[in-house]
Amino acid sequence: MDVRAFRHMAIPAADSISRGVRRSVTLVALLAAPLGGCSFDLGSWGADSPKPQPVAQKPTDNISARSVSDSQGYATRGQVLAKSGKNQEALAEFDRALALDPYNVQALYGRGLIYQGEKQYQQAIEDFTAANGLTPQKVEPLLGRATSYLAIDKAKEAAADLDEAVQADPNSAPAWSARGQAYERLGDKEKAKTSYGRAITIRPRDDAARSGLARVGG
Repeated sequence: MDVRAFRHMAIPAADSISRGVRRSVTLVALLAAPLGGCSFDLGSWGADSPKPQPVAQKPTDNISARSVSDSQGYATRGQVLAKSGKNQEALAEFDRALALDPYNVQALYGRGLIYQGEKQYQQAIEDFTAANGLTPQKVEPLLGRATSYLAIDKAKEAAADLDEAVQADPNSAPAWSARGQAYERLGDKEKAKTSYGRAITIRPRDDAARSGLARVGG
């Protein structure tokens, strides 16, 4: 599905309405609650935070302070729209933000969540990769990318990201839980058991981790 395209129908069918509602609810959950275990405040990478420097430096002389400020405004509006279930409008705002400032991590991560919610996993992976390059110490882009990898059955790639994620934040229950899932799919029951166990220690009511631990014989 092309999330930029709008469907114009005079009398939408009931099942189309239901699907649209489900997509909106899903995206709200992605932005406001854990995304396959991934959740964080996009505003933490907002205008008041120091601008992260890219790992691979690129010329930035043509990016003015005004452009950066305007970009942040678009990103913030995109976040608000996405949380309201207005996926396409939010995507347009994130696109505008990145056109002005390709290093806007808030916009990259927010757009990645939208792509992921729309099952456009390769696009999501690209945005999470860019966000991770700009903020290598953040667990969230790694967790977001791993979630997309798991969705397309790339458990090995997901496990590598999640190994890095739990090093970046050893107290991230979502990262440990997702790591358990990745290693469970890879058939490594010991690493899966350890990961699920760590997730439960940090977040005792993690039902997904509890179920996973039971599956691997924990």
